[in-house]
Amino acid sequence: MADKIEELAGVGPKTAEKLIESGFDNYMTIAASSAGEIMEATGLGEDTANKVILSAREKLNMGFETGTEAMEKRASIGRITTGSKVLDALIGGGIETQAITEAYGAFGSGKSQIAHQLAVNVQLEKERGGLEGKVIFIDTEQTFRPERIKQMATGAGLDPDKVLENIFVARAYNSDHQMVLVEKAEEIARKENVKLIIVDSVTGAFRSEYTGRGTLANRQQKLNRHLSALQKLADINNLAIFITNQVMSNPAILFGDPTSPIGGNIIGHGSTFRLYLRKSKADKRIVKLVDAPSLPDGEGIFRVTTEGIVD
Repeated sequence: MADKIEELAGVGPKTAEKLIESGFDNYMTIAASSAGEIMEATGLGEDTANKVILSAREKLNMGFETGTEAMEKRASIGRITTGSKVLDALIGGGIETQAITEAYGAFGSGKSQIAHQLAVNVQLEKERGGLEGKVIFIDTEQTFRPERIKQMATGAGLDPDKVLENIFVARAYNSDHQMVLVEKAEEIARKENVKLIIVDSVTGAFRSEYTGRGTLANRQQKLNRHLSALQKLADINNLAIFITNQVMSNPAILFGDPTSPIGGNIIGHGSTFRLYLRKSKADKRIVKLVDAPSLPDGEGIFRVTTEGIVD
């Protein structure tokens, strides 16, 4: 049943029309927005915008809840298989909805391969580890390959053409464009059965545009807004976010692994799950779970084959 926007305090027929046209067509979207966002999109005054937001929050009974209620909400979380049982077990059964999963590693470590595999696997039936949903793929490094999707779809026993039809792809040319595409993704997610959003990679454009220590603060603030927008999408629409991240090497580290992800604490705090990928012999890849809310650190091995990600 659709939410009745005109029932909110301070909302008449014309205001309701403005809100719906601007994408604020349900209580959760309004409740999770700031007054500034609603004012910019609809032209409403600050007092009216605040009144509308407060009314939406009251309708949803947003506030504190018991741990038991929080546990019941987590029952709605879905998981997407990666194709590897080892990798799935490492992250608690697959890529979670309502969460941001980050994979970082050097070139050729398998980040984009996992992204492509997830774009296929999310379309599988729930019994096979999918969510029977569509995908939004934001490509910042020209990594998306329809041919690879078709190979993986065939390996999963799906119709390759149908799988491609269910993937919405956009090429981001700079960081501003990338952020605009996330706003567009929100529109598509409302209309289509989108269950996964992929950003490959999340830091590439920011890294090339913001160079030098003087620009670091601006870059980090912008990255923070970007990740917050992605998390909001995940929460409101109960979908999964998978982002890949670049790495840098610290020459000052003489012992141990000198590799570290780009984005610092902003990406670290913004990601729910963090996976570190490394290339091994032949088609083998080593994956390490670096951070997760309720899972122990661990390591595993998977393979990248023509058919896709396997054990």
